[in-house]
Amino acid sequence: MPTLRSTSLAAALFAVALAATPVLHAQQSFSSLEERMSSAEFKAAGLDKLTPEELKTLDEWLRTHGTGGTQLVTPGGKPVFYPSEAARKEEQGHLVGRFAGWTGGSVFTLDNGQVWKQAESGSYVCPERDNPAVTLKPMLLGSWLMYVEGCNQSVRVQRIR
Repeated sequence: MPTLRSTSLAAALFAVALAATPVLHAQQSFSSLEERMSSAEFKAAGLDKLTPEELKTLDEWLRTHGTGGTQLVTPGGKPVFYPSEAARKEEQGHLVGRFAGWTGGSVFTLDNGQVWKQAESGSYVCPERDNPAVTLKPMLLGSWLMYVEGCNQSVRVQRIR
């Protein structure tokens, strides 16, 4: 019978395992935690203390809940919005509020909830507009260019939310 301590440990270990697993395979290619981790990693995570039933339950949860919802993060904890180049496609939307250009550290909020930050120094003054249309185009080496309707200049940006 699982104790409160082992149940809490299993929950904590599950959270660590889920965060440490950047991409989970589809159900056909699912591999258990024991298969994915070295025996030293498995033991260091305390998973060797789980009963076979607890480990099976944890693996089953990963199999059924792990695809699609895992948020990827950098080692520093920042989110990775486009884990592969294939996922990067041109995006369009509108800036929220009044826009008159950028000043070196400008932050841009889009109507779809995305937030982008200026990724280069420099400033540029554009004709003032309310909620202008924008196009974000992926460029080489993970960078993006933002084009704002009515502004004759683009700015390099990075997504922050």
